[in-house]
Parts: sequence; structure tokens; C-alpha cells
Amino acid sequence: MLDFIVIIISYLLGSIPMGLLFTRLMGKGDLRKVGSGNIGATNVMRVGGLRMAGLVWILDMAKAIAAVLIGNYVGGMGFGAWCGFAAIVGHCYPVWLKFKGGKGISSLFGVLLAVSPMSFVVCGIEWLTVALSSGISSLGAVIVFCLIPVLGFAIDATVGGAFLAIGLLCMWRHRENIKRLISGTESKIEWKWKK
Repeated sequence: MLDFIVIIISYLLGSIPMGLLFTRLMGKGDLRKVGSGNIGATNVMRVGGLRMAGLVWILDMAKAIAAVLIGNYVGGMGFGAWCGFAAIVGHCYPVWLKFKGGKGISSLFGVLLAVSPMSFVVCGIEWLTVALSSGISSLGAVIVFCLIPVLGFAIDATVGGAFLAIGLLCMWRHRENIKRLISGTESKIEWKWKK
């Protein structure tokens, strides 16, 4: 029963729409009505610049980290990883926004940092290298989704299962990006400090 309650708490933590709340607080309006309409950090950068996107990214990571740490305390590292998955589900499908949320990449990095700092570093270097060199954030993200199950199973079977679930969920959330990557029509990011 306690495990179920912690999973629900993790989902609710992930459901907090940091991007939407923060952009409204900063006077940038409803994030769902500008740019891509997504509530994640990439769309925040389009309306508020890199600095604002970075703050939202940290907040989205923090809610996933909190979920993992609670899970670790209740049931150990493997359960903590699954609580991180629940938080990412919340980020992607928040109950407060009729289950229309972000794509999970920032919260994914929060889970990585809390479960395996080394995996966080490896995936962070890969994502930054690809995103900065190509200008396409989603390309680096898709590679991360393929990489994390390998890293997870190298740690533990339970962690690997959670990381596989995270990778598949995030891949599904990026399915339109993947179609555009294949067709060569995926848009590039303008790296601007502020707007």
C-alpha cells in the first residue's frame, strides 16, 4: 500500500507544470498558445530565452529528483527509479492540464542524476554535443532514449527495466520529432540567452 501511495505522489510531483507556471509568473503568457504549444523547456526557450529555459529545466529535473529520492527511501534504488518513471509520466500527462504535458527530457535527466550520476554525465555530454553541433535538440534526445536502457541494465535489472520504460515513453512523446528527423524537416533551435 505504501509503495502505491509513493508512486501516486511521484506522479503528482511530475505533474506540476513548471514551464507553464514559470512563464506565466514572468509575464510571458500561456506557453500552450505560443511556439510549439509544448510546456517543456525547449518551448520556454523560444519565448523566454536560454536563461529562462535553463531555470525551467532545473525545476523539471528537481521534481523528478524528489520522486526518486522518496522512492529510494521507501524501497531502495530500483523502486526509486520506477518512482522517477512515474514522475516522468506525470510530466508528460499532467492531471492538472487534462493530461497534455511536456515530452519528458528534462525530467528524464533529473531521474538520471538521482539514480546514476555517471549515466547523467554520459547522457548529458552526448545530448549537448549533438544538440549544439546540429542545432537539433530532439536528435540528441532520441539517442539518449536509446542509451539509457543500456546504462540502466549495467547498474541493475530493476533500474534497467525502469530506464527502458522511460526511454520508450519519451520516444513515444517524440514520435512527431522522429518523423521530421527522418524526413529532414525538423526545426533547429535558436540559442539565445534571453528575449
